[in-house]
Amino acid sequence: MIALNAAAETTHHLQPLISDLGLILMTAGIAVLIFKKMKQPLVLGYLIAGFLAGNHFDFFPSITDMKSVEVWAEIGVIFLLFSLGLEFSFKKLMKVGGTSSITAITQIMFMTLIGYLVGQWMGWGKMDSIFLGATLSISSTTIIIRAFDELGVKGKKFVGIVFGALIVEDIVAILMLVLLSTIAVSDQVSGTALLQSVLKLIFFLIIWFLGGIFIIPTILKKAKHLLSDEMLLIISLALCLMMVMFAANVGFSPALGAFIMGSIIAETTQAEKIEHLIQPVKDLFGAVFFVSVGMLINPVTLVDYALPVLIITLVTVFGKAFSSAFGALLSGQPLKQSVQTGMSLAQIGEFSFIIATLGMTLKVTSDFLYPIIVAVSAVTTFTTPFLIKYSETFALFLESKMPKKWVKNINRYSVNAQAIKSVSTWQIVLRASVTQIILHTIIITAIILLSAKFVAPLVADTRFGNTLAALITLVIIAPFLWALSLRRVKVDEVEILWEERKYRGALLMLILIRMSLGLFFVGFLLNIFFSPLVAFVALIIAIGAYQIFPKKLNEQYHKIENHFLKNLNDRENKKIDRRYANLMPWDGHMSFFDIGKESNLAGKTLEELKIREQLGINIAEIKRGDITIPIPTKNERLFPGDEICVIGTDAQVTEFAKYLDQNEIEAPPAVQESEIVLRQLEVSQEEFIQKSIGQFRGKTGGLVVGIERNGNRILNPESNIILSQNDIIWVVGDKKKMNELTKGTKVLRS
Repeated sequence: MIALNAAAETTHHLQPLISDLGLILMTAGIAVLIFKKMKQPLVLGYLIAGFLAGNHFDFFPSITDMKSVEVWAEIGVIFLLFSLGLEFSFKKLMKVGGTSSITAITQIMFMTLIGYLVGQWMGWGKMDSIFLGATLSISSTTIIIRAFDELGVKGKKFVGIVFGALIVEDIVAILMLVLLSTIAVSDQVSGTALLQSVLKLIFFLIIWFLGGIFIIPTILKKAKHLLSDEMLLIISLALCLMMVMFAANVGFSPALGAFIMGSIIAETTQAEKIEHLIQPVKDLFGAVFFVSVGMLINPVTLVDYALPVLIITLVTVFGKAFSSAFGALLSGQPLKQSVQTGMSLAQIGEFSFIIATLGMTLKVTSDFLYPIIVAVSAVTTFTTPFLIKYSETFALFLESKMPKKWVKNINRYSVNAQAIKSVSTWQIVLRASVTQIILHTIIITAIILLSAKFVAPLVADTRFGNTLAALITLVIIAPFLWALSLRRVKVDEVEILWEERKYRGALLMLILIRMSLGLFFVGFLLNIFFSPLVAFVALIIAIGAYQIFPKKLNEQYHKIENHFLKNLNDRENKKIDRRYANLMPWDGHMSFFDIGKESNLAGKTLEELKIREQLGINIAEIKRGDITIPIPTKNERLFPGDEICVIGTDAQVTEFAKYLDQNEIEAPPAVQESEIVLRQLEVSQEEFIQKSIGQFRGKTGGLVVGIERNGNRILNPESNIILSQNDIIWVVGDKKKMNELTKGTKVLRS
């Protein structure tokens, strides 16, 4: 009888949870069918389906328990952020160029400020205005990728800038989650509290990244032969949830933990497979999240706040388009690419929902903010494809209407901004030294704190508990202490600076700072476990030990470093990332395509195909399996499966893609990185002056794809053009040969 009652009670608790999940999935399924047929983004369909299935409509089935919906939404956020992390990768962030970084940061700062001011202008509270600014500053990766796919613009030059900006925005969004949580808890904008939160976030991000890359890829590689698809999926989700719990325990949001674990797994060789296995889970809980978001919208609120929705939508579209375009111009991009970038980023999406959800969960924002953000996102989802489609037309129109002096100044600034890329030797040494200090300081601090919390209690009951704990900790941190205080960085650059007497004082100061930090950490560690007097004696002994065993510590550190770098680069060595190389300030850029297995081009020579004559592009490289053919001759043939690198404008690359489509069954493109590089040089060597482009290629093996002379530019010039002194040329060639060439040539940009 007791068992039956218990079972009945369990069923009673489960019934609303299961029934609500069933309703969510049913509405999501209907939305998929309808919006797939309408060729509209599924995210929008989920939102509308949830909106109709909420408690606010009597003529549709409705949920029974709002709390269960919130539970499913929180679970959905975790898996959505985990999948976003899998697509993110910290290495991508490190590879993001200055153009994308400046574009993203300019846009984020502008929109955060404008959003806050608009909120205040409409009479909203301080927290509502702050959260409004944050939600408007982050663009939607999902919507943009979908629009790019539908419009077929992925081969165009501005797309690389947009993707780079989205990567920067993702990490800034994570930072915002932490900062907004801090502001919400303290209910005031305290500079000290924000700084502490930022430093805490940086500390944990670095520790999680370094520790995760060192451990997780190793485990996955060692157990690779034991892992079936089912086990790999389970282990991946388990790692995600472990990091979620860990992040929550140290005071961060669960979403942050999920994102970080996803970005760590993104660096492993199993990343693609895990991403494939996670896809159904992502789709399931992504649908649950977005339908749940729609269910929380009150239509009465939307009617009451129709004017704010309209105002914020206009602010989002025009504000983000302007600020992103201005940021791209500021970074040195031409007007056309800047306008295309700005109009592509003019929307809000999934991260905006998550930020709005945070405000609602912490109960620091008003009820009306959440549905307003969802409504603005829905409208900008519709406008994004049209903005991208007509961005080039608008850019050309804008250029024709602007004063010619302005256009000329923008072009000159673009060329000059790209030319100023050199970094001084002192900057190289200083950057390497500061990086060395920061990384090892964080690693050593983390090890000492973890040892004091976990190792010390384990050995506390033994006879020499403190001594044993201190010794264990000292052995673990020894290689990192050596690297912090004694390891030489940028040896060649330091020798160059040492010969210039004015830098000797600065170099000695860097060495002194590093050694002082090493001594400080040894003393800090010993002081935790011993009295000051004993700690001082132990410090002298420890310093002596470090002087006696430098070679051993060196070997140990390099073993740790090599293991970390191997794990970090394994995926890249097996599958090379996508890349765009640009010709500034033209539309010309490098794009990469595959020759299909059933291609009509297969077996024909480049001379027979006459691609240069018909389409105006150059083929800079052919990659065939493990063999790379740089700067192929006219007698080189194309074969099925070849990866070819072409140089041309956006329009020429688009025409070439159509040309491939017409001649092969399998559609391109697959973008791959190669050892072919683009260099911008000034003709100054006597052996090249008054020589033809064809002769230049014969001597250097480099393909001249652009030439600028007296302000006039020619893309893909003919081989009989004669080079003159001070001509600026853009050359594509083998990386090693180009490096040798640039040693005696003035390099403007690489």
